[in-house]
Amino acid sequence: MSASAKQTPSTQKSELLLELKDVWKVFAGVPVLKGISFTLAPGEIHALLGSNGSGKSTTMKIISGAYRLDKGTMKIMGAPARLDSPKVAHSRGIYMVPQEPHIFPHLSILENLGIGLSLPPAELSQKVSPLLSELGFKTDLRESAAFLSIAQQQLLEIVRGLLRNARILIFDEPTSALTFRETGHLFERMRYLASQGIGLVFISHRLGEVMEIADRISVLRDGQIVFSNPTSSVTPHALIKAMLPESAEDSSVSFESEKSSVGGTVLEVEHLNSEAFTDASFSLHAGEVLGLAGLVGSGRTELSEAIVGIDPNARGKVVIAGDDLPVRSPAICQQHGLVYVPEDRHAHGIFLDLPSVYTITAGILPQLGKYLLSEDKEKDIGERFVDELNIKVNSIWQTAGTLSGGNQQKVVLAKALAGEPKVIILDEPTRGIDASARQDVYRLIRALTKEGVGVLLISSELEEIVELSDRVLVMYRGRITEELSGKDINLERVTNASFGISTEAKA
Repeated sequence: MSASAKQTPSTQKSELLLELKDVWKVFAGVPVLKGISFTLAPGEIHALLGSNGSGKSTTMKIISGAYRLDKGTMKIMGAPARLDSPKVAHSRGIYMVPQEPHIFPHLSILENLGIGLSLPPAELSQKVSPLLSELGFKTDLRESAAFLSIAQQQLLEIVRGLLRNARILIFDEPTSALTFRETGHLFERMRYLASQGIGLVFISHRLGEVMEIADRISVLRDGQIVFSNPTSSVTPHALIKAMLPESAEDSSVSFESEKSSVGGTVLEVEHLNSEAFTDASFSLHAGEVLGLAGLVGSGRTELSEAIVGIDPNARGKVVIAGDDLPVRSPAICQQHGLVYVPEDRHAHGIFLDLPSVYTITAGILPQLGKYLLSEDKEKDIGERFVDELNIKVNSIWQTAGTLSGGNQQKVVLAKALAGEPKVIILDEPTRGIDASARQDVYRLIRALTKEGVGVLLISSELEEIVELSDRVLVMYRGRITEELSGKDINLERVTNASFGISTEAKA
């Protein structure tokens, strides 16, 4: 989009880009949207918040053409619209950047970006290069997309949206896997697009980002818009209160008075090395939450994958509950009491097309029978975890892919817990889930430590690390550069260390 095309607010048309009025959507006789009204003006960044199951995804799928509304009206740039498919939505100037990247791993990065666009490779590359530069995406466009990290995959999806001449852009959790710097670059680009008269819908569970980028914030709860105000007139506390059920007086959980007694060592890592990190050494104790912080690319995930044997080239010593394991794999580690919950649950953690209970019991099949699996045992185990983790499902046989993001994550956690681990590694356990589901995960973590489980917590949310951890390790450029405990665990110390800035504690 050229600078000459830039409009000022005074030259933009006053009509709304998008207007939903009294929109209903019903599935199997159950209303999911109950007469919502939502607007998007030219040049506006409108954030949409809500707990899992509140109707956000359904609303966005109606706007983007994946679903048809059952009742009510939709107008696009003042004209009535009834979208039958995403293709029709694209033709009407609407593009949705999904939360989970859609990547074709056997194609090059440039070929992935060009899907659906009738552009010669040279012209496509010319358009793509400046966008990648602005987003800090440094890569060879000829490389296979199979080697992209989760952060790079998300950036690729964002660039796909920017390549299309859309008047309405929907960003669904676009920053969930981005670094602070990448998020800053994205926000700069979003503001630029808004200055061109484009309207942006921004969905995020990170309230700080919403407060920073949005002009207006609306909250969905139980299929209804219960809150919609300019950002300048709202507070994070008011947003959280609006998202939670009316019966919930206080959604916050304070763990300061719930610190568990720390027991013996359950995990020892000594001089572990790989291509992504160097000389990692630390220990984890029973009943302890050990936070592992650092920017995306610092080596956190690679370290966890080396511990459980996903990286076969890692060298060093790993001891689980007193057992030295020179040869490791996820299965071997689970047998010795260590389980790993990966950050990309769709790719590595869950069977989306199968009943939820199949994921929950996937790691403990020998317990269900030697030759034939006992459906009764499987049912009992599934129902126990659905109850204990407050997983919202119609039944344990509900297909996992139809669950909300937060409930899918709980299913993945249930799979890890079914093996009764002594150590659990949680890699971004709250990525892409709402405030209510986060609190459920936090309660689970503290409950595990009370039972003597050691938890290695990896998170890009530094507030989460500070709130939950008994000790904190910080990685910077492949090295553990800081170990913090007690009063030294604060946001300033962890943030500075994540950026490689040493802040020695004052005497």
